[in-house]
Amino acid sequence: MTTYGYFLSSEEFTPAELLSQARAAEQAGFQALAISDHFHPWNDEQGQSAFVWSMIGALSQVTSLPVTTLVTCPTVRMHPAVNAQAAATSAVLTEGRFRFGIGTGEALNEHILGDAWPEAPQRMEMLEEAVHVMRRLFSGEQVTHRGAHYTVQNARLYTLPDNPPPLYVSGFGPQAAALAGRIGDGFVTMSPDADLVGQFRRAGGGQNPVIGGLKVCWSQDRAQAVRTVHRLWPNEQLPGELPQVLPTPAHFEQASTLVTEEMVADAVVCGDDRDAHVGAVREFADAGFDEVYVNQIGPDQQGFFDFYRAEVLPRLREAGRP
Repeated sequence: MTTYGYFLSSEEFTPAELLSQARAAEQAGFQALAISDHFHPWNDEQGQSAFVWSMIGALSQVTSLPVTTLVTCPTVRMHPAVNAQAAATSAVLTEGRFRFGIGTGEALNEHILGDAWPEAPQRMEMLEEAVHVMRRLFSGEQVTHRGAHYTVQNARLYTLPDNPPPLYVSGFGPQAAALAGRIGDGFVTMSPDADLVGQFRRAGGGQNPVIGGLKVCWSQDRAQAVRTVHRLWPNEQLPGELPQVLPTPAHFEQASTLVTEEMVADAVVCGDDRDAHVGAVREFADAGFDEVYVNQIGPDQQGFFDFYRAEVLPRLREAGRP
């Protein structure tokens, strides 16, 4: 049966607001949490970008739900060895409920130290080597590694969970899905694409979990909800590789001038139509996803949680029963 979780947007909300949302999500009946890992927001209107590892530590103290990063880039901004230590500590703090979602990242977050932003094939090579390094460190052995992209010398993790955190690999095309099947413990993709799910499973993913997510904007005023999404998240409608290569929030703001309110209204569930919300989430379950995370855009969080507790989650679970 599909698990339905809540997605914490670290780009849009303060740390205190994220913790409040985590509590509300658990009370509303969501079964898991996911959280984004960014250095910058996508645009200045979103206005936040807390350090994800501090947030996971805080989340471990206010909720019993599993927590997954969707997703961390463990290859450029922080060395894989440091990411491994952060993930291991998070798994200890959450008593084994942490899952490490990882991907090849975006220039928006990873260019900040002045490193060149590699093309996609090299980014996938770097991710594969990073996974190798992190798995060795999760074993508790002393690790020395000299590879094409990373060096580790006499490194050992002392704070370790009973079991290493699973590595869920993100991807948006056939090559990335195949890489996830080969090196990951699960697959993350943000469109309800059954073909990509099949590619992952055929490439070695087998019955490992597939994770997806979507943004919505619940409101009793649909037109206002569309305006809210257009103001805060127009970047979601940018095509192709632009989200991976644009380097600053200002560049995203420039590109997003091409996104209209009509485009947002067609792409994002806005308003309080229960069937529209249920249908959008069910698309992922119908495509073979094991976990689906929903994010509410904008300030009316409690209205969203009340609506999903009473109207949406019960129908999703009823539809998923054999």
